[in-house]
Amino acid sequence: MHLHTLPDAGRPGDGLMDLDTVRAVSRAVTTAHLFIYLAPEAAEEAAELGVTDTGPAYLAFRSAAMGAVPWQVTLAAFYNFSPRAARAMAGVWDAAPPEQWQAARFRAAGRAMRRVDVHLTGEHIAEARSLIDPVVAGADYAGKVLAAANASVALPPDPLVALWQQITVAREWRGDAHLVVLADNDLGPCDCLVLHTATGRLPTALARATRQWDDEEWNAATARLVARGWLDSDSLLTDAGSAARERIEAETDEHCAALWAPIGTAGARRFASLIAPIANAFTAAPLHPSTKAVPPPRSRPRVRADGAVQ
Repeated sequence: MHLHTLPDAGRPGDGLMDLDTVRAVSRAVTTAHLFIYLAPEAAEEAAELGVTDTGPAYLAFRSAAMGAVPWQVTLAAFYNFSPRAARAMAGVWDAAPPEQWQAARFRAAGRAMRRVDVHLTGEHIAEARSLIDPVVAGADYAGKVLAAANASVALPPDPLVALWQQITVAREWRGDAHLVVLADNDLGPCDCLVLHTATGRLPTALARATRQWDDEEWNAATARLVARGWLDSDSLLTDAGSAARERIEAETDEHCAALWAPIGTAGARRFASLIAPIANAFTAAPLHPSTKAVPPPRSRPRVRADGAVQ
C-alpha cells in the first residue's frame, strides 16, 4: 500500500490517501465516463445539430464546456491530437452554439444510461453525490482547463446525468494533471501516443486514425523514444519504457491524491464501488463496443452549397 500524506489534514477525510485507491477510483471514474464517446445516442444527438461526422462531433461535445473556443484551444487542451485532427472541428459552432452541444451531450448520456439500464437507485445516486460533490467543490483548478470548464457547467435536473457530469469533472481533472506530468517528462503529444500504443492497450491504427499524425511525425516520435531506450528497434516497449510509463502514471496518482483528499481513502473506495454499475451496464449491454475506443476525427462538418452546415 502506497500512502501519500497531504499537508491540510484539517479538511474532511482522513488526510492520508492510499495511492492504490487513487489509481482505482481514477479507473472507476474513467470507465464510468467513457461510454459517451461510443454510445449511438451521441451520434444521434450530433446529427440533430447538423453534424454527422464522428470526429467533429467528438471534438465539439468534449470542447463545449469551454465555450466557443477555436480549434487551437481544443488542440492545446486535448494534447495528443495533431493540428490537422483538431482543425476538423472548424464549423461546429456554426452548426450549433456550445450550450446546445452541452445540452445534447447530457441528453445522450441520459438516454444511453437508461437504454442499458444502469442500476443506481436514488439512494445510491444521493450517496455518490455526497462524496463527489465535495471533491469537485474542493478541487484546485489551476492549470486544469477541461476540469475547470466542466465544473463551471450547470448540472442538469436529471440526477443520474448530474452525477455523470460530476464524474466527468473528476475524469478531466486527472487528464489535465496527466498532461503536466507528460510535459515534465519531455513527452510531447505524438511521443506519448506512440508510447501508449506500444503497451498494446490502444491499437496503433486507431490512434493514427483519431489523432492523425502523419508518417513523418509518427516515425520521428518513435525514433525519439528509441533514443531514450523506451522502445527497441522494432518499436516494442522495453523494460525501461515500461518502467517509465508506470512512473508517469504513479506521478499522476500523486497529483490526484489531493483531489480525493476531501473524502479520504475510505470515501474514494466507496465512491468507486457506487459508480461501478455505470460501466458494468455498458459492458453487459448487447453489441456494445469496447469503451477503450474513441471515435476518430475524420473530417469537417459538411457544408451545403447554400452555406448551411450539414
